[in-house]
Amino acid sequence: MPITAGEIEDMIREAFPQAQVTVEGDDGAHFAAQVVDASFKGKNRVQQQRAVYAALKGKMDGPDGALHALALTTRAPD
Repeated sequence: MPITAGEIEDMIREAFPQAQVTVEGDDGAHFAAQVVDASFKGKNRVQQQRAVYAALKGKMDGPDGALHALALTTRAPD
């Protein structure tokens, strides 16, 4: 079953309730997300992105994952 941008945004917001989150994509498999959150301050890009992937609760795991591709941009607020 395809996943929606809204479902991805909801999962990210659950883990990062104060974040600025934007998720785009409408083909049910390929999305782009931008997450800006204060918790990212002092973390490198890999640490930031791992935190977001953890929030997706395995939706990208394996060949049968609901989410095939996510172009992810993360940063702490200015």
